[in-house]
Amino acid sequence: MAKDGKNPITIDGVEYAYEDLTQEQQVLVLHIQDLDRKINSAQFNLDQLNVGKQAFFDRLKYTLNEEPVVQEEVTE
Repeated sequence: MAKDGKNPITIDGVEYAYEDLTQEQQVLVLHIQDLDRKINSAQFNLDQLNVGKQAFFDRLKYTLNEEPVVQEEVTE
């Protein structure tokens, strides 16, 4: 928070006081902030999904390279 008690918003290198923006501008800022959070969350989820996919793929490759286990039939 700035010294004057106002919250600064920087857009294209220009600083604005959030409280001095119009209601519409404030709503637009809130939408942008919310979308930033959602994008960050989606990126986090995508990173997890990619790592999980790679782990399954690595496990598949490992199992394809294993020696097959031959089970002997037991006859009585």
